[in-house]
Amino acid sequence: MDDMSQEQRRPRPAPEPRAANVNSLLSIAVAILAVLLGFFILRDLRNDTSIATPEGTTSEETSTETTLEIIPVETTVAQVVLTAFKVQIANASGVSGSAGLLTTEMQGRGYIVQPAINKSEVTPKQTVTVVYYLLGSEVAAAQVAKDLGGVATAPMPTPIPTETASLGEASVLILLGTDLAGKPLSIISGGVTAPAVVVTTTTTA
Repeated sequence: MDDMSQEQRRPRPAPEPRAANVNSLLSIAVAILAVLLGFFILRDLRNDTSIATPEGTTSEETSTETTLEIIPVETTVAQVVLTAFKVQIANASGVSGSAGLLTTEMQGRGYIVQPAINKSEVTPKQTVTVVYYLLGSEVAAAQVAKDLGGVATAPMPTPIPTETASLGEASVLILLGTDLAGKPLSIISGGVTAPAVVVTTTTTA
């Protein structure tokens, strides 16, 4: 009896917490597995996105590019302002009144034309009309020559081939020849353009 009572009185060792440790390990393993699964899923989603759209663009950009339309834009070239310069017509044709007639015709077209004058005494009679211009008035002279059916243009000779040896306020001179003398401007500008004429001018001191 004494021996049995002594054994019963001895304290029994506490059970080891094996179940708790197993539960903790399982929780950690589940957490790690969840993290790994999430990583792989995200990686797959990124790969799918990069394959579906070109590199450097998004799906929104791609759809926008496919719906864009190219609309041609019409461009216009600015016309020469006819009132921005003045024209002088000198009669070198020998046909009386022809410079005055062309002056009226050019004014009706919108040009600012000074009163008609004659060529200088030393300038010979001209068979071909030429448009002379001062430096900087090349474009204006080209417009005048076009309206005259495409006559030749050339820099202003020295001395100026007018009876006054000057142009007044004009920067463009029409030295009227017999080819256009007495002809209406509607016929001149609407007629067949003559072949280009090479004009050689000489200058004196």
